[in-house]
Amino acid sequence: MIFDFDGTLVDSGNDLATAVNHTLRTLGIPVLEKDRIIEFVGDGVRKLIERSLGDAFHDKFDEALDIFMSYYDKHLLDTTGLYPGVLETLDYFRIKKKVIVTNKLYSFTLKIAKGLKIAQYFDDIIGANSSPYKKPDPRVIRPLMKKYGVEDKRTVVIGDGNNDVLVAKNTGVLSCAMLNGLGNKDELLQLKPDYFCENIKELKNLFE
Repeated sequence: MIFDFDGTLVDSGNDLATAVNHTLRTLGIPVLEKDRIIEFVGDGVRKLIERSLGDAFHDKFDEALDIFMSYYDKHLLDTTGLYPGVLETLDYFRIKKKVIVTNKLYSFTLKIAKGLKIAQYFDDIIGANSSPYKKPDPRVIRPLMKKYGVEDKRTVVIGDGNNDVLVAKNTGVLSCAMLNGLGNKDELLQLKPDYFCENIKELKNLFE
C-alpha cells in the first residue's frame, strides 16, 4: 500500500498556505487566497514557491524558498493533523507493507509523521529528495515493488492528487483516489482511478 501524504494522511493545507503567505508578506508581495495556494500543492516545494510567486516575481525565487523552508520547518505542525480514520485504517492494515511516497521533502514528511505518531506504521518513507525521481514517474515506485517483492496487481497507490493516479497508471499498479483531500475531485475522477473513496476508512472495504 503506497500512500501519498499531504491531503491523504494529513490535513496540512492551512500550514502550507500560512507559510507561503508569510513568505510573500516578508518579500512585500501580495498574499494569496488559501484555496489558490492549495491548487499549487502536489509537485514539491520548489513548484509551490514558483507558482505562488508567478512570473512577475520569479526573480525572488531563491530568497522566497529560503524564507519558506525556515518558516515551515518551525510551523508545520501548528494546525496540521490526521484526517479522520487514518489511525484506525493504518492499524487495520498493520500486517501489510505500507510506504509513504510524497513529493514533499523527506525531512518535513518525517517530522510530521513522527509528530502525529504514524511513522511507525510505515516500512519506508520516500520524499522528494529520497529518490532521483518524483511522482508521476514510475521509477519512484518500481524499486519499492522490487524491494518488497510485490506484484503489480497487489500494489495500490492511494492519494488525493493527480500525480498519485498517474504514477499508478504509469507503473501498471492499482490506483485509489482520495476525494476528500487537497486535490480537485473532478480532475481526479476524470483520470478514471481504479477505486475512489471519500474517507480513508473505506479502504477496509476495498482491499484485503
